[in-house]
Amino acid sequence: MRKRSLIPIASRNSERRRVLNVEIEGLRKEYEGGVVGLQEVNLTIPPGIFALLGPNGAGKSTLMSILSTLMDPTNGTARVGGHDVIREKDEVRQILGYLPQDFGLYPSLTAFETLDYVGMLYNIGNPNARRERIESLLSQVNLSDVRNRRVGGFSGGMRQRVGLAQALMNSPSLLIVDEPTAGLDPAERIRLRSLLAELGGDRVIILSTHLIEDVEAVADRVAVLHKGKIRFHGTVAEMQEQVRGRVWEVDVEPGELAELRRNHLETGLRRTNERIQIRFVAEKVGHPNARPAEPSLEDAYLWLMREDTSGPH
Repeated sequence: MRKRSLIPIASRNSERRRVLNVEIEGLRKEYEGGVVGLQEVNLTIPPGIFALLGPNGAGKSTLMSILSTLMDPTNGTARVGGHDVIREKDEVRQILGYLPQDFGLYPSLTAFETLDYVGMLYNIGNPNARRERIESLLSQVNLSDVRNRRVGGFSGGMRQRVGLAQALMNSPSLLIVDEPTAGLDPAERIRLRSLLAELGGDRVIILSTHLIEDVEAVADRVAVLHKGKIRFHGTVAEMQEQVRGRVWEVDVEPGELAELRRNHLETGLRRTNERIQIRFVAEKVGHPNARPAEPSLEDAYLWLMREDTSGPH
């Protein structure tokens, strides 16, 4: 699949950022052959960090592409700060920063030269103003000490931080980041999550991810997407409450696992000496050793993603 450009759109620089909401109504996307990417999605996203959580193929990237004006929906509407993403693309792009999942960098350019090029694409024509903005961004993403190194030699995490810096070039009111921690080592994941947490406040940050840890670390609100449908929308705490009273832990012999798994939704397993501690989400577990457990976000996610659910929650 062809990688998307690091700079999907050019925009005017915006020194002042205004608070906005993202409003999505009845959004549907159908591809050739009748494949449905999104099914009547309805969401209102206020300022703060909003996580779109779901597996690969759930529709997260489709929704991100529509909100970033790179793709038009089949039906429905989406507005960013009151601007329609179909009819007012230029207005949306002026307040948008976007870090796609796959992007390219010119490996022979340094970090500074990369952002300088981006700044020109964003119409920051004054060289002094552009340099000042670049220096500020390099400091913000902790890359000042490697500003003159070629990005072709950067680690995956450093490349993501360059990508994040370019997305922030025009001080966006809406920042979209698609799977920003995928493929990074644990230290770089923590560093990037910390950066996202610091960027919250009066802007909307939409974080598309399939990693529960990303949501737990930085998100204020979350929507769970599955096969193009919203299965949950609310705060992280409200999502966790979906399974309160339904989470159980059981210490069993290895030979007991198969039957328990046939009848209950397994969400975790840990070996303890000769026995196995297994975790389930169920209304009740018919085992004498079963004991209630405090719910986790992963328990709630797996419960919401189960195939026998009757519909959105």
